Amino acid sequence: MTKKDTINLNRKSIFMLKLLGMKYKQIDLSRLKTYSIKDRSSKVSAEKSAIVHKKDNSFKEFIEGLPDFLAAHDLKAVVQSIIKAYKNKRPVILGMGAHPIKVGLSPLIIDLMQRGVLTSIATNGACIIHDFEISYIGQTSEDVAKELCTGTFGMAKETGQMLNNAIKNGIKNNDGIGRSIGEFIESSDFAFKDRSIFRTAYILNIPATVHVAIGADIIHMHPQADGASIGEGSLKDFRLFTSVVADLEGGVYINLGSAVILPEVFLKALTIARNLGNKVEEFTTVNMDFIQHYRPRENVLKRPTMIKGQCFALTGHHEIMFPLLCAMIIEELG
Repeated sequence: MTKKDTINLNRKSIFMLKLLGMKYKQIDLSRLKTYSIKDRSSKVSAEKSAIVHKKDNSFKEFIEGLPDFLAAHDLKAVVQSIIKAYKNKRPVILGMGAHPIKVGLSPLIIDLMQRGVLTSIATNGACIIHDFEISYIGQTSEDVAKELCTGTFGMAKETGQMLNNAIKNGIKNNDGIGRSIGEFIESSDFAFKDRSIFRTAYILNIPATVHVAIGADIIHMHPQADGASIGEGSLKDFRLFTSVVADLEGGVYINLGSAVILPEVFLKALTIARNLGNKVEEFTTVNMDFIQHYRPRENVLKRPTMIKGQCFALTGHHEIMFPLLCAMIIEELG
């Protein structure tokens, strides 16, 4: 194609664009159909707006003053679901990663267990580490980056020895990992054992299960680690957890800060429960985390409640959102 041909082609394109432009004019809005705003259904109303907090207001008044929209609405709905399950003697299960323990939430979890609100606890393998260390010396959570540089990360002698031995001793008694650790801490003279979630579960005789990914926890690096005991203990706990999930109809399952392990375990347990003929359809699931990850969204919220039920995603920091939830529950309990 010559330069002259290109110029002629461009002229034709410009001419056609001009013709099209002449075809369109500003649209006439004089015949537009409207209706009164009074007849419209609106999602936002003044009566659902926040109430200004006053200095001497009670916490109950603060709760009542929250706006009734989006996450604030969902938070209130979660509280009501938990209270309903509690009053109807239905399960309220807390599935959790280790971060809630590391940010100081153990006393709140223990309190709800003692009140009979939380009826079962399910955790990943890291939870027994931080729960043990808190009960043993009142401290936990090492500086991973610093210790990794020197090859000392995860090498606390007592943590590796005591927890692995407790798991092995528990297997001899036909116990899973959760009960084994709870019994071990209860029988100890640890100064802070009243801060142990697993000890509390053992005393109250409620299921506390531990779901381990071998190689993911620091105690697996120690020579006392026994793969057979860890595997058997975790499998026993999975089967116990499945029994709990099979009774979840009318209850609540909360996933607190577990992005992978507990959402996967929950989905498998629910599958077994339904496969064995248990009716587990109408219940509430909640995911609480500062990021809404894929597996909790799908395996905790959406997929399990497709038949019936309801689900809520509460996004925020554990150390703020969970205390708020607990306080609201206590206010409702009276």
